[in-house]
Amino acid sequence: MVYSNTNRNFEEMLLKFITEDDPMLSMLKWLCEQLMEAEVASKINASKSERTPQRSGYRSGYRVRRFDTRMGTMYLLVPKLRKGGYVPFFVTEKKRSEVALMNVIHEAYINGVSTRKIDRLAKSLGIDSISRSQVSQITKELNDQVKAFRERPLQDIYPVLWVDSLYEKIRVGHQVKNMAVAVVVGLDEDGRRDILAIEPMYEESEVTYQTLFEKLKNRGLKSVWLVVSDAHRGLAKAIQSSFVGCSWQRCKVHFMRNILAHVPAKGKAIFAEKLKQIWLQPDMESAKAYAKSLMETYENQYPEAIAVLEAGLEDSLQFYAFERIDARKISSTNILERLNREIRRRTAVIGVFPSLESYVRLVTTYLIEYSEEWATGRSYIKPELLQLTKEDRQHAA
Repeated sequence: MVYSNTNRNFEEMLLKFITEDDPMLSMLKWLCEQLMEAEVASKINASKSERTPQRSGYRSGYRVRRFDTRMGTMYLLVPKLRKGGYVPFFVTEKKRSEVALMNVIHEAYINGVSTRKIDRLAKSLGIDSISRSQVSQITKELNDQVKAFRERPLQDIYPVLWVDSLYEKIRVGHQVKNMAVAVVVGLDEDGRRDILAIEPMYEESEVTYQTLFEKLKNRGLKSVWLVVSDAHRGLAKAIQSSFVGCSWQRCKVHFMRNILAHVPAKGKAIFAEKLKQIWLQPDMESAKAYAKSLMETYENQYPEAIAVLEAGLEDSLQFYAFERIDARKISSTNILERLNREIRRRTAVIGVFPSLESYVRLVTTYLIEYSEEWATGRSYIKPELLQLTKEDRQHAA
């Protein structure tokens, strides 16, 4: 809302703020948003919706941005531009993920495990020296944010979950171990994606995945329609015991790689082209018929590959039961592959993490930022299609 500079309107504005729970924070939020509007207008030489030949750019809606101040936390509507981007002049604090990265470096120094790789990274971030008290303060602030994110309440229904695990070198005591860290992305009933869990595991097993799902249920999750993942050890059984009526979709991309590992290089390209046609068929019955024909054709030439295909085919076709939803989005874990690449790009600069806590801090703070972008972006799957699918499931029950 834009206020004029008249005394009357100014008084009305102040009276409005006085009725808010936190008048000072509300006034600061209003001021920040007015400053952004003015700054963007100056940047593109035009006010909002103004027609002028001097215009040098166009707006593209708003994005919600968290802004922490001494008065409290605000969620600002930051104008977006079609080209060039826009960052408010008063936003000068480092991103959470960068602060977490600095924290890893600080912790490595203090624990005496710094390396030349970390030294170079520290200098690039302007870190020369750091005290134990500074590390303690940074760690506390990050831990509070990470804990709040990892323990926040969840919705009761997430139609689709995508699950994958990363392996990282992490120092545990005096040893460096390859540890699994499970990442769970959920699709809510509005069709938006969200990061639901970042969970370290000392091993992948039915018990550890059951523990992961129990934590999600304790935070409010009750119903899942489909879980998409690779064939991680124990995961399928954990899904079956944790979520009644839930299907497991084995990632078709990982499944194809498993099959092609048993095909000689000479014939791999031709066979791969025929193999992927299974998951491009219009329905499940057609996919099974095509797969049967393919297996009969190649069972003598590639017996091991065909055995793998036959054993896992049914699990790789479960997405066909959700015919209203875009198959490309629920037949594989590609959504997590992209996310994992981004995580690895950030963790690669560290190499060996000084502790499990430092790894979880860094990855979680990055994923918080990713989750905020998803929350304000477009729906990944149209909510009306999810509603129709929900009705289909109710009628079939």
